[in-house]
Amino acid sequence: QVPLVESGGGLVQAGGSLRLSCAASGRTFSSYAMGWFRQAPGMEREFVAAISWSGGSTYYADSVKGRCTISRDNAKGTVYLQMRSLKPEDTAVYYCAAHDPYYSGYLDPSGYLDPNEYTYWGQGTQVTVSS
Repeated sequence: QVPLVESGGGLVQAGGSLRLSCAASGRTFSSYAMGWFRQAPGMEREFVAAISWSGGSTYYADSVKGRCTISRDNAKGTVYLQMRSLKPEDTAVYYCAAHDPYYSGYLDPSGYLDPNEYTYWGQGTQVTVSS
């Protein structure tokens, strides 16, 4: 198990910005694909954004494309999600997830969007956007 610790959530007004961080321990962070998912009350967990182990490929849900940027700092073992122009419908618990290629190899592009492909999960951080 690799602990993932999210931070940066909070209450923000519509149109505002937040930057979420996810810190991972372990020397193999740089080999993990990383993703952000979110879950609103009564809803399924949904894909938000993902980034390859090198940072060379990124993927976004249509609902956040152009408003969010995912990035990573492998030296710090941290992945970030910068969110801008936030909307009330962005309100959810945001989860960080890691795909460990040791168990099932590297992801193809469709795999980044599938929560079942991720090996480790954080506890989540609440993001609330008021109108």
